Amino acid sequence: MTTKNPSPANIAAQIGAKASGSRRTRIQASPQFDGGKFRNSVPTSNSLSLSAIPRVAAGALFGGEARRPKHDIPVVRSSGGDADGLHITWYGHSSALIEIEGSRVLLDPLWSDRCSPSQLAGPKRLHAAPIALHELPPVDAVVISHDHYDHLDMATIQQLAANTEHPVTFAVPLGVGAHLERWGVPADRIAELDWNESVSVAGVELIATPARHFSGRGLSRDDTLWASWVINGPSRKVFYSGDTGYFPGFAEIGAQHGPFDATLVQIGAYSHDWPDIHMFPEDGVAVHRDVQGGLMIPVHWATFELAAHRWAEPVERVWQESKAHGVRLAVPRPGERIDVDSPPEFDAWWEQIA
Repeated sequence: MTTKNPSPANIAAQIGAKASGSRRTRIQASPQFDGGKFRNSVPTSNSLSLSAIPRVAAGALFGGEARRPKHDIPVVRSSGGDADGLHITWYGHSSALIEIEGSRVLLDPLWSDRCSPSQLAGPKRLHAAPIALHELPPVDAVVISHDHYDHLDMATIQQLAANTEHPVTFAVPLGVGAHLERWGVPADRIAELDWNESVSVAGVELIATPARHFSGRGLSRDDTLWASWVINGPSRKVFYSGDTGYFPGFAEIGAQHGPFDATLVQIGAYSHDWPDIHMFPEDGVAVHRDVQGGLMIPVHWATFELAAHRWAEPVERVWQESKAHGVRLAVPRPGERIDVDSPPEFDAWWEQIA
């Protein structure tokens, strides 16, 4: 049920394209662009120290069994339903469908077997995609948080763009549009946004908001912007953190755009060796509270092995932290559709397979 594997010869296309022309001019005018690179609003390190390299290498070589579940991850076949109200379906990692007051917004869709420029190597799925991509209901907008391979997948984007019966708009941070155009997405279906810019699609306002991360698909970094996102329906609101380290900007997002009916917050792939760019689970709960979230749905865990922590550790820690602060939490199985107004009774399903 995953997308077809691209040829290894197609790695150059997978890497994408650099912005040029008017797109490059717009990038250079961005307040986030300085010294030839996009920058975070607070000092951020996205590189390992020399002392950390042996430790990270050892973590990659040993303890692999704990980084994967002992039994199969249960998936739920749900292709959505009536888009009225507010429903969220998490398909694994950071891919999720938001059905909000009659419209559908798909976040960071990744249906390939690996999050890598080559389907012959790189992190491989720990569970199958719950449904095939063509089984999704008609999607109005695709929102991309940044251009890393586990969030921007060429094969998935091309398949979504090929749907001419219900053309989708791709809302992306500055610079990411160059990748999409190389992959055949028409320019008039790409909305490329700087932080605090917005676009309206099918009655939903999509606002690119700050995050603390980095970007890059090849050897160069930070040529494209990264973002968190506000999804505003006529009366309902959802916040998506994207990949990020914790920083004070989330409280500002909450003050300006909150409160939110639901949040989708990154909780996995963390390490003390890169604390600035991926949050710890406790930070994720803090973000939910900062933005004034209602129901929290943790994402960016379970599907790929991207760090040395145990497979279930992110959700265990976020569960404990949410209870300590009285945060409403839903942890769906991949593919499970959540009614935000009436979420299911909490079920620690991961404990039976970890």
